[in-house]
Amino acid sequence: MAEETKKKGRKKEEKSLEKMTVKELKEIALEIPRAVAVHDMKKGELIAFIKEARGIKEEEPVKVVKKFVAKIKLSKSEIKEKIKQLKEEKKAAQETFNRKRIDFLRRRITRLKKQTRRMTSVTT
Repeated sequence: MAEETKKKGRKKEEKSLEKMTVKELKEIALEIPRAVAVHDMKKGELIAFIKEARGIKEEEPVKVVKKFVAKIKLSKSEIKEKIKQLKEEKKAAQETFNRKRIDFLRRRITRLKKQTRRMTSVTT
């Protein structure tokens, strides 16, 4: 019996606090000697209480700074040339029955066509 409870306790310890349920967190918090009003605490409060009692410091996630890359705007004629080139690639892909490549090229052509339509609507 005593061995079974030790094994259960280890399983709970292996799981990270954030992934535990409120019920499991309350059980752990009740084992702490100076636990006050554990049943009224919410999950975030329980996690903070347990970490404080165990002396675990919270690690702040490292913020990733994204670099801004300026898009190169193409003229209408350059876009149309690109569309013609992609249509030729699409025909070659159709001959080889490369479905994935065909779908990719179809979407790319559609996107470029929409871009040319937007350009004409802005200039008009």
